[in-house]
Amino acid sequence: MSRIGSRALNRAALARQLLLDRAEVTVEDAVAHLCGLQAQEPQEPFVGLWSRLRAFDPATLSGLLLERRVVRTHLMRRTVHLVTADDVLAWRSRHDAMLRQRAMGVYRRELDGIDLDELAAAGRAVLADGTPRSMSELGRILAERWPAPGPRVLGEVVIATLVPTVQLPPRGLWRSTAGVQNAPVSSWLGREVDPPPADGTDPVGETLVRRYLAAFGPAATADLRAWCGLAGLPRSVAALRDQLVSFRDERGRELLDLPDAPRPDPDTPAPVRFLPAFDNAILGYDDRSRIVDDAHRGLSVAGERAVLVDGRVAATWTVEAGTVVVTPLRRLSRSDRAAVEEEGREVSSFLSEGEHHHVRISP
Repeated sequence: MSRIGSRALNRAALARQLLLDRAEVTVEDAVAHLCGLQAQEPQEPFVGLWSRLRAFDPATLSGLLLERRVVRTHLMRRTVHLVTADDVLAWRSRHDAMLRQRAMGVYRRELDGIDLDELAAAGRAVLADGTPRSMSELGRILAERWPAPGPRVLGEVVIATLVPTVQLPPRGLWRSTAGVQNAPVSSWLGREVDPPPADGTDPVGETLVRRYLAAFGPAATADLRAWCGLAGLPRSVAALRDQLVSFRDERGRELLDLPDAPRPDPDTPAPVRFLPAFDNAILGYDDRSRIVDDAHRGLSVAGERAVLVDGRVAATWTVEAGTVVVTPLRRLSRSDRAAVEEEGREVSSFLSEGEHHHVRISP
């Protein structure tokens, strides 16, 4: 089994994540290739796609949301993701058990004695009238029957767990600050989510393994589990093992990969990239050492936006009064500072639609 170093893993991850070279693919194809973008902060996917695609026009992503070709929904890890309509229809039922398990892990005491199937049916009945509703609005209606948990818990559990729903535009549109209104996936897309196969096979699990490796590999099974939150994929990995190649990383872990997936030379130059909050290029692994030092592992979980220098997290960034403010996590060389400033000006221009080109690097 071949050894693969952390720098080689870094360059492979950047290539798969479209961060080594900006890609010339459609926005919809990019969302599909990335297996979705984490999107609980609604404007962040625009930055993520701008950093990955050439000539990215944010109006294109807004159009895809309005055309119902991409959606915002709770899926991997029970977090809000921007995914293609095809993927949510194909993948949602495979995530149902995980979504319930995670909800019960948070609200087991509040939901004690409540039949979740009955709660799901009641939630569907309320949403069936075609009126988009917020979590709190739905929760207040359900609390008339189940007062003990309270409207907030009931609304969240139904919307984020029990009933496949999407967050409707204008939520998630470019430069929009709309609140969250939810509707069933089936009514928004005109089709029910695909049911689990009756024969006990797991084609969706096998698809998730392949798609994950294409966008994140080489990776360990623990990385796959950390990305999607699903514990029951060893069978799918075993079914595909003859179609995969294996490596050992510097920790001795077995990493799996698709045979023909890109694994660039470790010395391939990596340009500065500004990542949005909660970017899966960082969160999509159990072992994130290929892209971020252990000392800074929690930055992305906390919602910090990261700056990649030579392919690794070297700074955080935010926007203050139209200026992109970069806070280094380590000393930057003169050439690195210049590259960060140049890319920062481009980020500032993108976010302000050309009104500003201001960037400041903090001491």
